[in-house]
Amino acid sequence: MRVLIAGGGTAGHVFPALALAHRLTATHGAEVRFAGTRDGQEANLVPEAGFAFATVQARPLVRRPSIGALTAPFSALPSIVRCRGLVEDADVVVGMGGYVSVPVAVAAIRARRPLVLHEQNAVPGLANRALARAARTVALSFVEAERMLPRSARTILTGNPVRERILAVPSEREVLAKEAREDLGLEAGRKTVLIVGGSQGALNLCRATVDALEPLRGRGDLQIVLLTGSAHLEAVRGSLPRGGEPIVRAFAFLDRMELAYAVADLVVARAGATTIAELTVCGLPSMLVPYPYATGRHQEANARALQRAGAATIVMDEALTGQLLAVRITDLIDDPERLRRMAERARAWSRPEAAQTLAEVVLEAAGR
Repeated sequence: MRVLIAGGGTAGHVFPALALAHRLTATHGAEVRFAGTRDGQEANLVPEAGFAFATVQARPLVRRPSIGALTAPFSALPSIVRCRGLVEDADVVVGMGGYVSVPVAVAAIRARRPLVLHEQNAVPGLANRALARAARTVALSFVEAERMLPRSARTILTGNPVRERILAVPSEREVLAKEAREDLGLEAGRKTVLIVGGSQGALNLCRATVDALEPLRGRGDLQIVLLTGSAHLEAVRGSLPRGGEPIVRAFAFLDRMELAYAVADLVVARAGATTIAELTVCGLPSMLVPYPYATGRHQEANARALQRAGAATIVMDEALTGQLLAVRITDLIDDPERLRRMAERARAWSRPEAAQTLAEVVLEAAGR
């Protein structure tokens, strides 16, 4: 079976696609090929993972009335035509959401190839809403997304596929945590707070973390791992106090996120769909700070879903200050029973079988 997967942009979009691809190849013997842009992270991550990669031309969808919105369908036509050969060589096409998948998905519809869409977020993106009627199946990560899709769309709740090495954290936590302390310069016996801005970083979250160190001063039982994104690392490191408590270790990003998850007692993060999927399969309590400019406020909707499940608390970005962050961290980290309950509810909400479930949806669409 030949599968074409389209999508990308950020690592948060690429990792679920790769998790699906690995499951399709390893478990079902499929031949998987990817389509994406040359500027997105898929251009590096997909070939590094060993999959064939074809570049396509795609541009963000225009949501406001403008000349660009009027001309967008015409400018997309050449890209759709160029994608025709890619989709005709596939038994099934999978669109992982976002504008990158649009020309490939439209070419699949025109070539009468079965199309499966995957929607990561609690608020469906414009591309998936537009293509949902023509898809064989729309796979959802959040049940809340279903009510925003056309009634005629065939949906199934699969969850968001997670990398195998992240899925291994619950069973290998002690070994990975020991490795994390060695690799990241952490100390045993301290409570560990992991603060993640996402693959692109989060400047406001980084600034609040630096400002939170003063009210947290003297906490010798605490250590913080801060992932800043490459754009903010030097500025953040220059703002950190030298010595003192708590310990702070700042990195641009980590290739091995499983180490950070294994050692963390609490995670403070944006509310991207992949972040939420990874936190919950690892059974980690979280404080979520939704990115305020996410399309359709989908990060807030993602965070609210986890809050309703009892797995997370929320701080809105506009309310975030160092003092508030310090208070919220203290309230949570000093209440182990509350953290335990949140961790249990995160695990209960998670869907660690998402990659396999989505792979079966793809197989069904291909008639296998």
